Amino acid sequence: MSRYAFDVQVQPQYLPEQSAPAQGLWTFAYTITIRNTGEVPAQLVSRHWIITNELGEIEEVKGLGVVGQQPLLKPGESFEYTSGCRLRTASGSMQGSYFCVAEDGERFEVPIPAFALDDGTRRVLH
Repeated sequence: MSRYAFDVQVQPQYLPEQSAPAQGLWTFAYTITIRNTGEVPAQLVSRHWIITNELGEIEEVKGLGVVGQQPLLKPGESFEYTSGCRLRTASGSMQGSYFCVAEDGERFEVPIPAFALDDGTRRVLH
């Protein structure tokens, strides 16, 4: 087990009631659970997202904390939040990283694996 480690789980969801496909706007929510799987308390300080739509257009988002918070997690503790993004296409993906600082001053990055954003209307034809 690493002294400095966070596990990240993501649950994306399409929000049809906040979307306007006729105007080229699709809205997605994602719920993230961050768990400190390391041995040292650590604080999530900032985030960096790379959002890609199905046309390959990329938007980068950087900022302090998540949903206005910078949670300090002891080993075994978790923090869950829901946020969202808008795309100009019906599908895309997000990936990124969290920048964290452990209680002992160690700085580390936590990768956020890529996850799909999809409005569910795509049909695979064989």
